[in-house]
Amino acid sequence: MHKALGKIAAFLTLVLSVASFMPAHAQGTVPVTTVVTALGPKYTPPPALSMNDINVFEGKDKRTVTAFTPAQGDRAGLQLAIVIDDATSIEAIGNQLSDIKNFINAQPKSTSIGVFYASNGGVQATSPFSADHEAAAKGVRLPFGNGGAYSSIFLSTMSLISGWPAPGPYTRREVLLIADGIDRFRGDPFSPDVQSTYEKAEKAGIIIHTLYASGVGRAGRNTFRVSYGQSNLDQLTERTGGESFFQGLQTPISFAPFLEQLDMVLKNQYFLSFKMDPPKNGKPQLRSFKIKTEQKNVDISSADQVLVGGGPK
Repeated sequence: MHKALGKIAAFLTLVLSVASFMPAHAQGTVPVTTVVTALGPKYTPPPALSMNDINVFEGKDKRTVTAFTPAQGDRAGLQLAIVIDDATSIEAIGNQLSDIKNFINAQPKSTSIGVFYASNGGVQATSPFSADHEAAAKGVRLPFGNGGAYSSIFLSTMSLISGWPAPGPYTRREVLLIADGIDRFRGDPFSPDVQSTYEKAEKAGIIIHTLYASGVGRAGRNTFRVSYGQSNLDQLTERTGGESFFQGLQTPISFAPFLEQLDMVLKNQYFLSFKMDPPKNGKPQLRSFKIKTEQKNVDISSADQVLVGGGPK
């Protein structure tokens, strides 16, 4: 009897020893959900897509997709923050205010919109988040057209994210950032706050879209600074799964065509759920992933990292 018990104990010890060296995915996985956009060519609706059309990879490892649900119906909720940099040139944006207001009023009832102005490293709400689009549109005003002591659209965006209350389940959170992307506080071309901003957005599950508008001062007239600024804006969108809109190095003649494209983006988003290995140290961490599909004429965009092992931070 004692010999039998000894053999069982030895066997269990061996099993536990082997398990400790097994990869994490063999011991269990954690669920992850992120918002992705699927479009056809030139901002057209995509063909019908299902979960079976989507593949997710972490490095070379394929991850199990568990859901691919359109952000429609009872899952159409969206909190959209429109952030205008107060360092934007008044002359550049003055004729565009009606385009912004028309875009706000055209949004569905499921979209809650807030209008914010960025200055001195923070944001001020001229209209808090509301499903009353007419009231939200009244919050759109001319920018002050000055840089401020701590003028950084990136510090302001991080401030917005920090103060953004956690949403309910299946509620998208997105930002339309209207700015020139020049860091007047830290300086360009390698502002450390650009990376801090997109990583903070990724941890919070927030998508950032950008629309270029010329800024004030010498920096706003410097071709190299303008180019750096557009590169900064592009990094925010590429990393968080958003769209960058610009027309050369000048403020677009009209915002309307770009806002129509953004509207198409918002109407063709999905909640993608898949499984990943848990963090080795047990703490939430950002992890890179890639999405692929064999469907033709489909462009899928998403953040390049997702928070694994914890809620938005």
